[in-house]
Amino acid sequence: MSACMTRPKPAPLLAPGETVVLFDGVCKLCKGWVKFLIRHDPDARIRLATVQSPEGQALLVWAGLPLDTFDTMAVIRDTQYWIRSNAFFEVVALLPTPWPMLRLLRVFPRPLRDWVYDRIALNRYRLFGKHDACWLPTPDQQRRFLP
Repeated sequence: MSACMTRPKPAPLLAPGETVVLFDGVCKLCKGWVKFLIRHDPDARIRLATVQSPEGQALLVWAGLPLDTFDTMAVIRDTQYWIRSNAFFEVVALLPTPWPMLRLLRVFPRPLRDWVYDRIALNRYRLFGKHDACWLPTPDQQRRFLP
């Protein structure tokens, strides 16, 4: 099991057992990750929310994470949440084969994994670009997002 942080009460806006990925809605790398998740999660097990949305902001408050400078993806389920490389591993575990095999990368120590994650996250706009406004999903993709 990946390391996670817990809160005393379940996350707001989520049904029991429901998983949500919080991501930066103006980041082009994050948009690519979300499109990957939508494409490779045919059972729609993963819900989505931008950190800039009211729903994303409420979940950030619940987790005690920053509201204005957010440099990591977060995954939230029930009373638990994961960030950085642990969030990545939690998400790929929910995808169909072969994607859960990426969890083998946990053999690398978490400080090293998070250092690499942070280098990418902190330079994501320079490396991949930034949208002027939050990305808007198509009507078909919209059902994957928190209302």
